Amino acid sequence: MRHHPTFAAPTPFGDGHGGDLSAARRAYPLAPEPWLDLSTGVSPYAYPIGDLPAEAWSRLPEPEALRALEKAAALAYRASEGAAALAAPGSQAIIGCLPYLWPARRVGILGHAYRGHSDAWRAAGAEVDRVEDLAGLADRDVAIVVNPNNPDGRLVPAEDLHALARELGEHDGLLIVDEAFMDFVEPAASIIPAMPTRGVLALRSFGKAYGLAGLRLGFVIAPVELAKKLRAALGPWPVSGAAIALGAKALADADWLATARRKLTADAAALDEILLSAQFEIVGGSPLFRLAAHRDALKLFDALARAGILVRRFASRPALLRFGLPGSDADRARLRAALSFGATRK
Repeated sequence: MRHHPTFAAPTPFGDGHGGDLSAARRAYPLAPEPWLDLSTGVSPYAYPIGDLPAEAWSRLPEPEALRALEKAAALAYRASEGAAALAAPGSQAIIGCLPYLWPARRVGILGHAYRGHSDAWRAAGAEVDRVEDLAGLADRDVAIVVNPNNPDGRLVPAEDLHALARELGEHDGLLIVDEAFMDFVEPAASIIPAMPTRGVLALRSFGKAYGLAGLRLGFVIAPVELAKKLRAALGPWPVSGAAIALGAKALADADWLATARRKLTADAAALDEILLSAQFEIVGGSPLFRLAAHRDALKLFDALARAGILVRRFASRPALLRFGLPGSDADRARLRAALSFGATRK
């Protein structure tokens, strides 16, 4: 039987969005620099930026260039006929605006998932519930499935999501499938290649897979009629010229993505070995992160932060920590040393 830790973290930070290094520095001003940020689930391998044309910065984005980017996304994500890809300044921007484009009274989210969804719908006045199985989502105005799930990596079969989308479509409901961590999973796991013609949309995060979170680029893939509504809301220049130029190039570079996948597979195995040697139980994950349990999880969160390493903790699940992937031998050695030292602290 696993016992929950009694150690109390000295600060409340670390339970929200990852990547808040300014809060980490305020909470741990004596931590060594540079910080090693393992809190976001962003790939440690950034797509090479190269030389972008000057017009990407000096001119408003051309509509044709935007359409070329969206065509590249539709091809990369294997969008089915009758579905369209739309670019957005990160998938979080779509999450924030959907409650105002699709008014809903009852919203269901499958399991313990990314909190940004529930926060957005509650802010718009919806009643939001956590549901433990797909059947419990069928009667909702909006159903949300994060797939693979964040933070535990649970993967719902695409055919089950297709069936749920059809059920929701019968009463004008909407299924939102957040595939932010799908890029390094087998393509057949995605709902996009055989997307139903109504009642569903999918979100994809460019920045996580291509290690360029600061570019703020994401996509929504939706049936054509729903896509038209979303396009009108996003306006004529939804993303920057730099995002268009770099995104179109990266999405067409299948060789780079395949190489990144091989590296991440090796990195994930190396991280597993580090966590297991530190007496963690690995309870879930995806190709970009691991969710691990430890009776002293909060004590180790504190020890890691004192060593300048930021991971994710969960106030509602204090025995769990989520680790992004270290991308170098030096980063892995630093993580191993901090965990070893933290385990010996009283």
